[in-house]
Amino acid sequence: MSAYLSKSRVIKGMQCHKALWLLTNRPELKDPILPDRQSAFDSGHDVGALAQRLFPNGVEVPFDGVTLTEQIKITRELIDSGVETIFEAAFSFGNVFVKADILHRVADSWQLWEVKASTEAKEHYLNDVAVQYHVISGCGLPVVSAGLVLINTEYVRTDEIEPRKLFNVVDVTEDICAHQPEIIKEITAQRTMLAGPEPSIDIGPYCSDPYDCNFIGHCWAHIPENSVFEFRDHGRPDAFKLYRQGIVLMEEVPSKFLGWRQQMQVNGINNEENVINHGELKDFLTALIYPLSFLDFETTCLTPVPLFDGTSPYQKVPFQLSLHIRKRPEAEVAHHQFLANGACDPRGSFTNALLSMLPTKGSIVTWNKGFEAGIIRQLAEMFPKRRNELLALNERMVDLMAPFRRKNFYHGQMNGSYSLKAVLPALAPELSYDEMPICSGDQASAAWLAMRENTDPDEVARLRNELLTYCHLDTLAMVKILDKIVQALAAEPPVA
Repeated sequence: MSAYLSKSRVIKGMQCHKALWLLTNRPELKDPILPDRQSAFDSGHDVGALAQRLFPNGVEVPFDGVTLTEQIKITRELIDSGVETIFEAAFSFGNVFVKADILHRVADSWQLWEVKASTEAKEHYLNDVAVQYHVISGCGLPVVSAGLVLINTEYVRTDEIEPRKLFNVVDVTEDICAHQPEIIKEITAQRTMLAGPEPSIDIGPYCSDPYDCNFIGHCWAHIPENSVFEFRDHGRPDAFKLYRQGIVLMEEVPSKFLGWRQQMQVNGINNEENVINHGELKDFLTALIYPLSFLDFETTCLTPVPLFDGTSPYQKVPFQLSLHIRKRPEAEVAHHQFLANGACDPRGSFTNALLSMLPTKGSIVTWNKGFEAGIIRQLAEMFPKRRNELLALNERMVDLMAPFRRKNFYHGQMNGSYSLKAVLPALAPELSYDEMPICSGDQASAAWLAMRENTDPDEVARLRNELLTYCHLDTLAMVKILDKIVQALAAEPPVA
Protein backbone atom coordinates (compact mmCIF):
# COMPACT_ATOMS: atom_id res chain seq x y z
CA MET A 1 0.00 0.00 0.00
CA SER A 2 1.17 3.51 -0.77
CA ALA A 3 2.38 5.67 2.13
CA TYR A 4 -0.24 7.52 4.13
CA LEU A 5 -0.19 11.27 3.50
CA SER A 6 -2.13 14.09 5.11
CA LYS A 7 -2.49 17.60 3.80
CA SER A 8 0.08 18.92 6.27
CA ARG A 9 2.55 16.21 5.25
CA VAL A 10 2.11 16.96 1.56
CA ILE A 11 2.74 20.66 2.28
CA LYS A 12 5.84 19.80 4.31
CA GLY A 13 7.07 17.62 1.45
CA MET A 14 6.54 20.44 -1.03
CA GLN A 15 8.93 22.53 1.06
CA CYS A 16 11.49 19.73 1.45
CA HIS A 17 11.29 16.01 0.69
CA LYS A 18 13.88 15.25 3.35
CA ALA A 19 11.73 16.92 6.01
CA LEU A 20 8.78 14.71 5.05
CA TRP A 21 10.95 11.59 5.09
CA LEU A 22 12.27 12.46 8.56
CA LEU A 23 8.78 13.19 9.84
CA THR A 24 7.63 9.79 8.58
CA ASN A 25 10.63 7.73 9.61
CA ARG A 26 12.53 9.66 12.30
CA PRO A 27 10.00 11.91 14.09
CA GLU A 28 12.06 11.79 17.28
CA LEU A 29 14.57 14.12 15.60
CA LYS A 30 12.11 17.03 15.56
CA ASP A 31 13.06 20.26 17.31
CA PRO A 32 11.07 21.06 20.47
CA ILE A 33 8.15 23.46 20.15
CA LEU A 34 8.96 26.74 21.90
CA PRO A 35 6.28 28.46 24.02
CA ASP A 36 5.94 31.44 21.67
CA ARG A 37 5.40 29.11 18.69
CA GLN A 38 2.78 27.20 20.65
CA SER A 39 1.07 30.52 21.32
CA ALA A 40 0.87 31.12 17.57
CA PHE A 41 -0.75 27.69 17.10
CA ASP A 42 -3.29 28.51 19.80
CA SER A 43 -4.11 31.83 18.14
CA GLY A 44 -4.76 29.98 14.89
CA HIS A 45 -7.29 27.76 16.64
CA ASP A 46 -9.07 30.83 18.01
CA VAL A 47 -9.26 32.29 14.51
CA GLY A 48 -10.74 29.07 13.14
CA ALA A 49 -13.46 29.02 15.78
CA LEU A 50 -14.42 32.62 15.01
CA ALA A 51 -14.50 31.96 11.27
CA GLN A 52 -17.07 29.23 11.88
CA ARG A 53 -19.44 31.94 13.09
CA LEU A 54 -19.63 33.18 9.49
CA PHE A 55 -21.91 30.18 8.99
CA PRO A 56 -24.15 30.02 12.09
CA ASN A 57 -25.84 26.72 11.22
CA GLY A 58 -22.72 24.73 10.48
CA VAL A 59 -22.04 21.32 11.99
CA GLU A 60 -18.53 20.34 13.11
CA VAL A 61 -17.06 16.89 12.58
CA PRO A 62 -15.55 15.83 15.93
CA PHE A 63 -11.92 14.77 16.08
CA ASP A 64 -10.98 14.30 19.74
CA GLY A 65 -11.12 10.57 20.40
CA VAL A 66 -12.47 9.88 16.91
CA THR A 67 -10.46 7.90 14.36
CA LEU A 68 -9.83 9.24 10.88
CA THR A 69 -12.07 6.54 9.42
CA GLU A 70 -14.89 7.57 11.75
CA GLN A 71 -14.41 11.25 10.84
CA ILE A 72 -14.71 10.41 7.15
CA LYS A 73 -17.85 8.36 7.83
CA ILE A 74 -19.45 11.19 9.86
CA THR A 75 -18.64 13.67 7.09
CA ARG A 76 -20.35 11.50 4.48
CA GLU A 77 -23.41 11.10 6.69
CA LEU A 78 -23.67 14.88 7.10
CA ILE A 79 -23.40 15.40 3.35
CA ASP A 80 -26.06 12.77 2.63
CA SER A 81 -28.39 14.25 5.26
CA GLY A 82 -28.43 17.61 3.50
CA VAL A 83 -26.43 19.65 6.04
CA GLU A 84 -25.65 23.04 4.53
CA THR A 85 -22.28 23.77 6.17
CA ILE A 86 -19.70 21.36 7.60
CA PHE A 87 -16.70 22.36 9.70
CA GLU A 88 -13.59 20.17 9.73
CA ALA A 89 -15.04 17.89 7.05
CA ALA A 90 -12.82 14.83 6.59
CA PHE A 91 -11.98 13.11 3.30
CA SER A 92 -9.53 10.55 1.98
CA PHE A 93 -8.67 9.97 -1.67
CA GLY A 94 -5.71 8.02 -2.98
CA ASN A 95 -4.65 7.49 0.65
CA VAL A 96 -4.34 11.26 1.16
CA PHE A 97 -6.31 12.59 4.11
CA VAL A 98 -7.56 16.18 4.44
CA LYS A 99 -9.83 18.16 6.72
CA ALA A 100 -11.57 21.22 5.29
CA ASP A 101 -12.02 24.21 7.62
CA ILE A 102 -15.35 25.13 6.06
CA LEU A 103 -17.38 23.30 3.41
CA HIS A 104 -20.54 25.15 2.38
CA ARG A 105 -23.27 23.76 0.14
CA VAL A 106 -24.52 25.88 -2.77
CA ALA A 107 -27.34 24.12 -4.64
CA ASP A 108 -25.79 20.83 -5.82
CA SER A 109 -22.18 22.01 -5.40
CA TRP A 110 -19.86 23.02 -2.59
CA GLN A 111 -17.67 25.97 -1.64
CA LEU A 112 -14.35 25.24 0.05
CA TRP A 113 -12.97 27.78 2.53
CA GLU A 114 -9.58 27.65 4.21
CA VAL A 115 -9.07 29.88 7.28
CA LYS A 116 -5.68 31.48 7.88
CA ALA A 117 -4.57 33.71 10.74
CA SER A 118 -2.86 35.89 8.16
CA THR A 119 -3.55 39.23 6.52
CA GLU A 120 -2.66 38.31 2.94
CA ALA A 121 -3.12 35.49 0.45
CA LYS A 122 0.40 34.08 0.42
CA GLU A 123 1.51 31.84 -2.41
CA HIS A 124 2.04 28.76 -0.25
CA TYR A 125 -1.55 28.96 0.99
CA LEU A 126 -2.65 28.08 -2.53
CA ASN A 127 -0.94 24.69 -2.24
CA ASP A 128 -2.80 24.11 1.01
CA VAL A 129 -6.19 24.68 -0.62
CA ALA A 130 -5.16 22.89 -3.82
CA VAL A 131 -4.43 19.65 -1.93
CA GLN A 132 -7.87 19.81 -0.32
CA TYR A 133 -9.50 20.49 -3.67
CA HIS A 134 -7.70 17.49 -5.19
CA VAL A 135 -8.85 15.10 -2.47
CA ILE A 136 -12.43 16.37 -2.08
CA SER A 137 -13.01 16.43 -5.83
CA GLY A 138 -11.47 12.97 -6.06
CA CYS A 139 -14.10 11.77 -3.59
CA GLY A 140 -16.79 12.82 -6.08
CA LEU A 141 -17.88 16.01 -4.35
CA PRO A 142 -18.32 18.87 -6.86
CA VAL A 143 -16.35 21.91 -5.58
CA VAL A 144 -17.57 24.98 -7.45
CA SER A 145 -15.29 27.50 -5.73
CA ALA A 146 -12.44 27.76 -3.25
CA GLY A 147 -11.29 30.65 -1.14
CA LEU A 148 -9.19 31.93 1.74
CA VAL A 149 -10.65 33.50 4.87
CA LEU A 150 -8.07 36.04 6.03
CA ILE A 151 -7.67 38.62 8.79
CA ASN A 152 -8.81 42.17 8.03
CA THR A 153 -6.22 44.51 9.55
CA GLU A 154 -8.56 47.49 9.28
CA TYR A 155 -11.07 45.96 11.67
CA VAL A 156 -11.35 47.70 15.05
CA ARG A 157 -13.00 45.79 17.83
CA THR A 158 -16.09 47.29 19.47
CA ASP A 159 -17.58 45.16 22.22
CA GLU A 160 -18.02 41.58 20.90
CA ILE A 161 -15.98 40.33 17.94
CA GLU A 162 -17.86 40.70 14.63
CA PRO A 163 -16.65 37.88 12.37
CA ARG A 164 -17.99 39.45 9.18
CA LYS A 165 -15.83 42.51 9.83
CA LEU A 166 -12.83 40.64 11.25
CA PHE A 167 -12.37 38.56 8.10
CA ASN A 168 -11.72 39.21 4.43
CA VAL A 169 -12.62 36.51 1.92
CA VAL A 170 -10.44 35.99 -1.17
CA ASP A 171 -11.57 33.74 -4.03
CA VAL A 172 -8.70 31.59 -5.30
CA THR A 173 -10.64 29.12 -7.45
CA GLU A 174 -8.80 29.88 -10.68
CA ASP A 175 -5.39 29.52 -9.06
CA ILE A 176 -6.39 26.31 -7.30
CA CYS A 177 -7.56 24.68 -10.51
CA ALA A 178 -4.32 25.70 -12.23
CA HIS A 179 -2.34 24.04 -9.41
CA GLN A 180 -3.97 20.61 -9.84
CA PRO A 181 -1.45 19.04 -12.26
CA GLU A 182 1.40 20.20 -10.02
CA ILE A 183 -0.29 18.76 -6.91
CA ILE A 184 -0.88 15.36 -8.54
CA LYS A 185 2.72 15.22 -9.77
CA GLU A 186 4.07 16.22 -6.36
CA ILE A 187 2.05 13.59 -4.46
CA THR A 188 3.34 10.90 -6.82
CA ALA A 189 6.91 12.11 -6.31
CA GLN A 190 6.50 12.10 -2.54
CA ARG A 191 5.25 8.51 -2.53
CA THR A 192 8.24 7.41 -4.60
CA MET A 193 10.60 9.25 -2.26
CA LEU A 194 9.04 7.76 0.90
CA ALA A 195 9.47 4.27 -0.49
CA GLY A 196 13.25 4.74 -0.57
CA PRO A 197 16.08 5.72 1.78
CA GLU A 198 16.52 9.16 3.37
CA PRO A 199 16.88 11.72 0.57
CA SER A 200 20.31 13.26 0.16
CA ILE A 201 19.19 16.88 0.39
CA ASP A 202 21.53 19.49 1.78
CA ILE A 203 20.46 22.58 3.69
CA GLY A 204 19.10 25.51 1.70
CA PRO A 205 16.84 28.56 1.83
CA TYR A 206 13.86 26.18 1.97
CA CYS A 207 14.83 25.31 5.56
CA SER A 208 12.96 28.44 6.61
CA ASP A 209 10.81 29.31 3.60
CA PRO A 210 7.88 29.45 3.80
CA TYR A 211 8.03 27.90 7.29
CA ASP A 212 10.80 27.21 9.77
CA CYS A 213 11.42 23.49 9.47
CA ASN A 214 11.26 21.50 12.69
CA PHE A 215 14.30 19.42 11.75
CA ILE A 216 16.79 22.30 11.60
CA GLY A 217 18.62 21.05 14.67
CA HIS A 218 19.26 17.73 12.92
CA CYS A 219 20.00 18.94 9.40
CA TRP A 220 22.22 21.85 10.46
CA ALA A 221 24.26 19.91 13.03
CA HIS A 222 27.32 19.92 10.75
CA ILE A 223 27.49 23.71 10.55
CA PRO A 224 30.22 24.97 12.93
CA GLU A 225 30.24 28.14 15.01
CA ASN A 226 31.31 31.34 13.27
CA SER A 227 29.97 30.11 9.96
CA VAL A 228 29.02 32.22 6.97
CA PHE A 229 25.39 31.96 8.12
CA GLU A 230 26.21 34.12 11.14
CA PHE A 231 27.15 37.26 9.19
CA ARG A 232 25.03 40.16 10.40
CA ASP A 233 23.95 43.59 9.27
CA HIS A 234 23.91 45.39 5.93
CA GLY A 235 26.35 44.23 3.28
CA ARG A 236 26.51 40.58 4.32
CA PRO A 237 27.23 38.11 1.50
CA ASP A 238 24.91 35.37 0.25
CA ALA A 239 25.63 32.64 2.80
CA PHE A 240 24.17 29.76 0.79
CA LYS A 241 26.14 30.80 -2.28
CA LEU A 242 29.35 30.68 -0.27
CA TYR A 243 28.34 27.38 1.32
CA ARG A 244 27.74 25.78 -2.07
CA GLN A 245 31.27 26.87 -3.04
CA GLY A 246 32.65 25.01 -0.05
CA ILE A 247 33.19 28.14 2.07
CA VAL A 248 31.72 27.51 5.51
CA LEU A 249 33.71 29.53 8.05
CA MET A 250 33.68 33.32 8.16
CA GLU A 251 37.48 33.44 8.10
CA GLU A 252 37.49 31.59 4.77
CA VAL A 253 35.59 34.34 2.96
CA PRO A 254 37.80 36.64 0.83
CA SER A 255 37.64 40.17 2.23
CA LYS A 256 36.52 41.56 -1.13
CA PHE A 257 33.16 39.85 -0.59
CA LEU A 258 32.61 41.52 2.77
CA GLY A 259 31.27 44.91 3.77
CA TRP A 260 33.10 46.85 6.44
CA ARG A 261 30.69 45.66 9.11
CA GLN A 262 31.29 42.02 8.26
CA GLN A 263 35.04 42.60 8.12
CA MET A 264 34.81 44.06 11.62
CA GLN A 265 32.88 40.95 12.66
CA VAL A 266 35.58 38.63 11.30
CA ASN A 267 38.38 40.68 12.89
CA GLY A 268 36.57 40.61 16.20
CA ILE A 269 36.35 36.82 16.11
CA ASN A 270 39.78 36.00 14.71
CA ASN A 271 41.91 38.75 16.20
CA GLU A 272 39.77 39.81 19.16
CA GLU A 273 39.76 43.33 17.73
CA ASN A 274 37.38 45.64 19.53
CA VAL A 275 36.29 49.09 18.42
CA ILE A 276 35.80 52.14 20.62
CA ASN A 277 35.04 55.37 18.77
CA HIS A 278 35.90 57.87 21.48
CA GLY A 279 34.57 60.95 19.75
CA GLU A 280 31.16 59.51 18.90
CA LEU A 281 30.74 57.85 22.30
CA LYS A 282 31.74 61.01 24.16
CA ASP A 283 29.14 62.97 22.17
CA PHE A 284 26.54 60.35 23.05
CA LEU A 285 27.31 60.54 26.78
CA THR A 286 27.45 64.34 26.78
CA ALA A 287 23.92 64.51 25.35
CA LEU A 288 22.47 62.52 28.25
CA ILE A 289 20.56 64.56 30.82
CA TYR A 290 20.12 63.36 34.41
CA PRO A 291 18.12 61.85 35.95
CA LEU A 292 18.41 58.93 33.54
CA SER A 293 15.36 56.70 33.17
CA PHE A 294 16.09 53.27 31.67
CA LEU A 295 12.77 52.12 30.22
CA ASP A 296 11.49 48.92 28.60
CA PHE A 297 8.00 47.80 27.52
CA GLU A 298 6.52 44.37 26.92
CA THR A 299 3.58 44.10 24.55
CA THR A 300 1.28 41.48 23.06
CA CYS A 301 2.12 39.96 19.71
CA LEU A 302 0.85 37.13 17.54
CA THR A 303 -2.77 37.97 18.40
CA PRO A 304 -4.83 38.04 15.20
CA VAL A 305 -8.04 38.38 17.20
CA PRO A 306 -8.16 41.82 18.92
CA LEU A 307 -8.14 41.38 22.67
CA PHE A 308 -9.75 44.66 23.69
CA ASP A 309 -12.12 47.33 22.43
CA GLY A 310 -10.39 49.84 20.20
CA THR A 311 -7.68 47.41 19.09
CA SER A 312 -7.06 45.82 15.69
CA PRO A 313 -5.62 42.45 14.65
CA TYR A 314 -1.97 42.02 15.57
CA GLN A 315 -1.89 45.38 17.34
CA LYS A 316 0.74 45.54 20.07
CA VAL A 317 -0.87 46.24 23.44
CA PRO A 318 1.51 47.19 26.28
CA PHE A 319 1.03 45.21 29.47
CA GLN A 320 4.33 45.59 31.34
CA LEU A 321 7.10 48.09 31.94
CA SER A 322 10.36 48.11 33.83
CA LEU A 323 12.10 51.32 34.87
CA HIS A 324 15.51 51.90 36.45
CA ILE A 325 16.21 55.50 37.49
CA ARG A 326 19.65 57.01 38.17
CA LYS A 327 19.45 60.55 39.51
CA ARG A 328 23.18 61.40 39.26
CA PRO A 329 26.18 59.85 37.46
CA GLU A 330 27.50 58.05 40.56
CA ALA A 331 24.17 57.32 42.21
CA GLU A 332 22.66 53.89 42.74
CA VAL A 333 19.69 53.00 40.58
CA ALA A 334 16.13 52.67 41.85
CA HIS A 335 13.77 50.17 40.22
CA HIS A 336 10.06 50.54 39.46
CA GLN A 337 7.81 48.17 37.57
CA PHE A 338 4.27 47.55 36.38
CA LEU A 339 2.59 44.36 35.21
CA ALA A 340 -1.11 44.22 34.34
CA ASN A 341 -3.03 41.32 35.81
CA GLY A 342 -4.64 40.57 32.45
CA ALA A 343 -8.26 40.72 33.56
CA CYS A 344 -9.05 43.83 31.51
CA ASP A 345 -7.55 46.22 28.97
CA PRO A 346 -4.16 47.15 30.50
CA ARG A 347 -3.54 50.37 28.56
CA GLY A 348 -5.18 52.75 31.02
CA SER A 349 -3.38 51.43 34.08
CA PHE A 350 -0.17 51.09 32.03
CA THR A 351 -0.35 54.75 31.03
CA ASN A 352 -1.01 55.87 34.59
CA ALA A 353 1.91 53.82 35.86
CA LEU A 354 4.23 55.09 33.14
CA LEU A 355 3.49 58.76 33.77
CA SER A 356 3.56 58.45 37.55
CA MET A 357 6.84 56.52 37.69
CA LEU A 358 8.88 58.55 35.22
CA PRO A 359 10.65 61.71 36.37
CA THR A 360 9.39 64.88 34.67
CA LYS A 361 12.81 65.66 33.24
CA GLY A 362 15.96 63.91 32.11
CA SER A 363 16.78 61.46 29.33
CA ILE A 364 14.68 58.33 28.86
CA VAL A 365 17.07 55.57 27.76
CA THR A 366 15.65 52.73 25.66
CA TRP A 367 16.98 49.99 23.40
CA ASN A 368 15.60 50.55 19.91
CA LYS A 369 13.59 53.62 20.82
CA GLY A 370 11.29 53.32 17.81
CA PHE A 371 9.44 50.53 19.59
CA GLU A 372 8.69 52.36 22.84
CA ALA A 373 8.07 55.62 20.98
CA GLY A 374 5.52 53.91 18.74
CA ILE A 375 3.64 52.47 21.72
CA ILE A 376 3.58 55.89 23.36
CA ARG A 377 2.12 57.45 20.21
CA GLN A 378 -0.66 54.85 20.24
CA LEU A 379 -1.42 55.66 23.87
CA ALA A 380 -1.48 59.36 23.07
CA GLU A 381 -4.18 58.72 20.45
CA MET A 382 -6.17 56.62 22.89
CA PHE A 383 -5.95 59.09 25.77
CA PRO A 384 -6.18 62.58 24.23
CA LYS A 385 -6.29 64.28 27.66
CA ARG A 386 -2.81 62.91 28.33
CA ARG A 387 -1.55 63.34 24.78
CA ASN A 388 0.88 66.16 25.52
CA GLU A 389 2.32 64.39 28.55
CA LEU A 390 2.86 61.22 26.59
CA LEU A 391 4.33 62.75 23.45
CA ALA A 392 6.70 64.84 25.59
CA LEU A 393 8.28 61.55 26.68
CA ASN A 394 9.32 60.81 23.11
CA GLU A 395 11.14 64.14 22.93
CA ARG A 396 13.35 62.99 25.80
CA MET A 397 13.98 59.51 24.49
CA VAL A 398 17.51 58.31 23.73
CA ASP A 399 18.41 55.09 21.91
CA LEU A 400 21.19 53.21 23.70
CA MET A 401 21.27 50.77 20.80
CA ALA A 402 22.45 53.49 18.38
CA PRO A 403 26.18 53.45 19.28
CA PHE A 404 26.21 49.68 18.81
CA ARG A 405 24.24 49.79 15.57
CA ARG A 406 26.73 52.33 14.23
CA LYS A 407 29.65 50.18 15.46
CA ASN A 408 30.96 53.03 17.62
CA PHE A 409 31.38 50.42 20.33
CA TYR A 410 32.05 46.91 19.10
CA HIS A 411 33.25 43.82 20.92
CA GLY A 412 34.16 40.63 19.08
CA GLN A 413 31.81 38.55 21.24
CA MET A 414 28.84 40.49 19.82
CA ASN A 415 29.42 38.52 16.60
CA GLY A 416 28.10 41.30 14.37
CA SER A 417 24.85 41.80 16.26
CA TYR A 418 23.68 44.89 18.12
CA SER A 419 20.73 43.26 19.86
CA LEU A 420 20.54 43.57 23.62
CA LYS A 421 20.89 39.78 23.90
CA ALA A 422 24.22 39.96 22.06
CA VAL A 423 25.67 43.12 23.61
CA LEU A 424 24.94 42.24 27.25
CA PRO A 425 26.99 39.00 27.53
CA ALA A 426 29.89 40.67 25.72
CA LEU A 427 30.06 43.63 28.08
CA ALA A 428 28.48 42.33 31.29
CA PRO A 429 28.78 38.51 31.34
CA GLU A 430 27.72 38.44 34.99
CA LEU A 431 24.18 39.08 33.72
CA SER A 432 22.50 36.50 31.50
CA TYR A 433 19.18 35.54 29.97
CA ASP A 434 20.34 31.97 29.35
CA GLU A 435 18.79 30.23 32.34
CA MET A 436 15.61 32.29 32.46
CA PRO A 437 12.25 30.65 31.64
CA ILE A 438 11.34 33.78 29.68
CA CYS A 439 14.15 35.17 27.57
CA SER A 440 12.48 37.01 24.67
CA GLY A 441 9.68 39.44 23.98
CA ASP A 442 7.67 36.80 22.14
CA GLN A 443 7.92 34.46 25.11
CA ALA A 444 6.89 37.28 27.44
CA SER A 445 3.81 37.92 25.32
CA ALA A 446 2.93 34.22 25.30
CA ALA A 447 3.37 34.05 29.08
CA TRP A 448 1.11 37.04 29.71
CA LEU A 449 -1.59 35.65 27.44
CA ALA A 450 -1.32 32.34 29.29
CA MET A 451 -1.55 34.17 32.61
CA ARG A 452 -4.78 35.84 31.46
CA GLU A 453 -6.41 32.49 30.79
CA ASN A 454 -5.11 30.61 33.82
CA THR A 455 -7.23 30.05 36.92
CA ASP A 456 -4.59 28.29 39.01
CA PRO A 457 -3.24 30.91 41.47
CA ASP A 458 0.10 29.13 41.80
CA GLU A 459 0.57 29.04 38.04
CA VAL A 460 -0.43 32.70 37.74
CA ALA A 461 2.07 33.61 40.46
CA ARG A 462 4.82 31.66 38.69
CA LEU A 463 4.18 33.34 35.34
CA ARG A 464 3.97 36.75 36.98
CA ASN A 465 7.30 36.29 38.73
CA GLU A 466 8.96 35.11 35.51
CA LEU A 467 7.63 38.13 33.61
CA LEU A 468 8.83 40.56 36.27
CA THR A 469 12.26 38.95 36.36
CA TYR A 470 12.65 39.10 32.59
CA CYS A 471 11.60 42.71 32.13
CA HIS A 472 13.70 43.79 35.14
CA LEU A 473 16.79 42.38 33.45
CA ASP A 474 16.06 44.30 30.24
CA THR A 475 16.44 47.66 31.99
CA LEU A 476 19.19 46.57 34.38
CA ALA A 477 21.09 45.41 31.30
CA MET A 478 20.92 48.93 29.86
CA VAL A 479 22.24 50.36 33.12
CA LYS A 480 25.21 47.99 33.04
CA ILE A 481 25.90 48.60 29.35
CA LEU A 482 25.97 52.36 29.80
CA ASP A 483 28.33 51.89 32.73
CA LYS A 484 30.62 49.84 30.48
CA ILE A 485 30.70 52.64 27.89
CA VAL A 486 31.70 55.14 30.57
CA GLN A 487 34.37 52.79 31.93
CA ALA A 488 35.76 52.04 28.48
CA LEU A 489 36.24 55.72 27.68
CA ALA A 490 37.92 56.34 31.03
CA ALA A 491 40.24 53.33 30.75
CA GLU A 492 41.28 53.75 27.14
CA PRO A 493 41.85 57.40 26.18
CA PRO A 494 42.17 58.19 22.47
CA VAL A 495 45.60 58.17 20.93
CA ALA A 496 46.95 61.70 20.36
